[in-house]
Amino acid sequence: MTSRPQTSASLKGIAAMIVAAFLLTLNDAASKWLMQTYPVWQVLSVRQICSLLVILPYIHFVTGWRVVQVTNRPGMALRSVFFIATTGTIIVSFSLLPLALVTAIAFASPLFVVAFAHLFAIEKVGLRRWLAVLAGFAGVLVIVRPGASGFELVLILPVFAALFAGCRDIVTRSLSRTESSISILLWSNLAVVAFALSVATAQGWQAITGGAALLLLLNGALNAGAHFLIIEALRLGEASLVSPFRFSGLIWATMLGLVIWGEFPDGWTLAGAALLVASGVYIIERSPGAASKRGKTKGQQ
Repeated sequence: MTSRPQTSASLKGIAAMIVAAFLLTLNDAASKWLMQTYPVWQVLSVRQICSLLVILPYIHFVTGWRVVQVTNRPGMALRSVFFIATTGTIIVSFSLLPLALVTAIAFASPLFVVAFAHLFAIEKVGLRRWLAVLAGFAGVLVIVRPGASGFELVLILPVFAALFAGCRDIVTRSLSRTESSISILLWSNLAVVAFALSVATAQGWQAITGGAALLLLLNGALNAGAHFLIIEALRLGEASLVSPFRFSGLIWATMLGLVIWGEFPDGWTLAGAALLVASGVYIIERSPGAASKRGKTKGQQ
């Protein structure tokens, strides 16, 4: 009787992650567009401020301020550090590299989630899923191609973004037991605003036009919505089950990159991305939730 609610929660978590991937890709594309005109850290700071313009009214009128009280302060501080590291490295990567390329490499974050979930005894990961994780990392190597003639050191940036994102998601999984999703989102955004604003101010501020201001406001709304759904997805389903569904964002990144900038991934990027997606699908198939569902189906036959 308890399997149906668990299955329903997992499916909701998967749906939330798919929608989050779509919104996050739109957010990344908007940020990349803005960074063609404005400094990187200014875009990040204003984008996160615009996110707060969405988050704060939601708290005031919908949830109330009690939900943002923090129980696990060290955990919230740790997630904020990883969130700053993730957003900083990923936005710099988007300013320097093609959208689909960065998106493909950043998709290694679920692999880090699975690995860390096992290493920190959060979830048990079997041998086959470990092999899938290794295959996914092989895909990253195919994309980055260290030592090849076309290799650039900047390609390491999205790899670090994926690492930091994996750490962030593991901490999120733990925090979601004691903290509300909106509380996690609020305090992490405030941390990014404080850090990015200090860097942007030190580098010099550029006047923002009306059109860019509207795009930044939309960007903030997309960012807030995406990260809220990511937190909800990790609350509803196993981290190793829902995280690989971020791979759906690669389709949108490829389409947007082609339409807006005329970028299309080369053969190496497509091959590496295929390895990443294949490993993600296998991880999903071998997750405990999927295994128990298969066992129940067999028992009913």
